[in-house]
Amino acid sequence: MPSSIDVAKFFLAQSNEEAGDLVSNLKLQKLVYYAQGFHLAVYDEPLFTDSIEAWTHGPVVPNVYHHYKQFGSGSIPAPIDFNLEAFSPEQVELLNEVQQIYGQYSAWRLREMTHEEAPWRNNYQAGAMSREIPADDMRQFFKTLVK
Repeated sequence: MPSSIDVAKFFLAQSNEEAGDLVSNLKLQKLVYYAQGFHLAVYDEPLFTDSIEAWTHGPVVPNVYHHYKQFGSGSIPAPIDFNLEAFSPEQVELLNEVQQIYGQYSAWRLREMTHEEAPWRNNYQAGAMSREIPADDMRQFFKTLVK
């Protein structure tokens, strides 16, 4: 099973800095969240084991956040140690679809999208400690998005 960092590196490896395709930690969080959600919906199992929490700016994988927080709100460079073999062919296909559909949006648009969705809305409490978004909440919601 790939780690959440492997999934993050997948998306970072797809970015094209020369074309202005920059990925911030905020955008990366949302792509990793969507990857987990669709994997739960399609395969009924998580893509990675790390938890996802409901933070002020949407769903966050704390492990990924802390791994890349030194970049602040700036763009994160493509990884030099990315290993595609961490993923099955089915996972690569799913991740490519998530990249194709959601990668086109800005970090702030993705933030707004997640704020409209049940997994974050049902688990975020302003002023309270971050709450984990249960995998079952994500699975149920994302099943409504797949045909």
